[in-house]
Amino acid sequence: MADLPTHTIVFEILTRLPAKDVGRSKSVCKQWYALLSTQDFVRIHCSRSVVSSNQRVLLIDDLTCSVRPIISNNNYYGPSSIVTFPFHHQNNDVSILSHLNGLLCVCLNHTYELLLWNPTTTAFKRLSTPDSHGFYINNLDAIGLYVDADDDYKVLHIKRRSGVLGVYVYSREVDSWRNIPFITRQEYLSPHFNWSAGTFCGGTLYFTVCECWIGGTNVVICFDVNSEQFKEISFPPVPSNGMVQGVLVNVKNVLHMFASTGMFEMAIDLWTLQGDYWIKVLSCPPIPPISLSLWCDITHYVTNGNWFVMTKLGKLFTIEMDMKPFECFYPVSWFRGFKGAVFVQTIVSPSI
Repeated sequence: MADLPTHTIVFEILTRLPAKDVGRSKSVCKQWYALLSTQDFVRIHCSRSVVSSNQRVLLIDDLTCSVRPIISNNNYYGPSSIVTFPFHHQNNDVSILSHLNGLLCVCLNHTYELLLWNPTTTAFKRLSTPDSHGFYINNLDAIGLYVDADDDYKVLHIKRRSGVLGVYVYSREVDSWRNIPFITRQEYLSPHFNWSAGTFCGGTLYFTVCECWIGGTNVVICFDVNSEQFKEISFPPVPSNGMVQGVLVNVKNVLHMFASTGMFEMAIDLWTLQGDYWIKVLSCPPIPPISLSLWCDITHYVTNGNWFVMTKLGKLFTIEMDMKPFECFYPVSWFRGFKGAVFVQTIVSPSI
């Protein structure tokens, strides 16, 4: 270490600081401000920040927006801190559509505008334009946030309008939208199909596309973020004699899916994608009927080897990977992430 240049030692230390400490460190001197503002520093700091201890849960209700740490040893949250939205809103009408490396893609429900927002640094960027780009319609559109091989953060916006599908990509680097071709089956444009938010994993954005009735068609649409090519792969081979729902999650850069099937009894299986094929990892025994009034939205994430399931009401459940059956797993409806997100604290900026 004694032979290393001072600049290298400082760089290595600062890239390991918590995101909020990096922000405070910018005021030390001009040299540190310049160093901490470079894209190389931000990229390396982000890669070292994506750890379980840096995970936070952001929850929005009618009165407050709060951020809480996750206490892994008791599967619950630590003390909350209130977050003030840095942009104009009406009664917390903010929907969270996608999240990646500390950035959230959100929609202001009263104006339909899309924004990129870092809740740790409070920086945000409006994505809407006078020519009608960057406006999101719930239940018709789908959003995916990703980063390409050139470290450019981008938003993929799939728009369904009166039977016409348009696909647009926003680039943080050039601060503009552009249209890209998308050839798919005409029936997927129908409002009878529900598109999930995109899940970024291994250079690809994945969307589940599910028909909204029993025995309907269910597929996964894949978008290669570097070639900007789409392809379709099959859904896991689950029974189609009831409702079918799939929730995608990236775990250590491997794509997984929670697939729930059934009607009066629900079964939930965990699958992992290998190539273009799904391999079953775990099975949950059938779960007794549950009142529809008790169903709620969920998200999934992993800490210290356990799966955590967060309900829309804020309660956490744990699935220990080596234990069967799942006595603590709760069957729930489709997660759209509107009022909650699990994210990591970073200094990634929504604009250049």
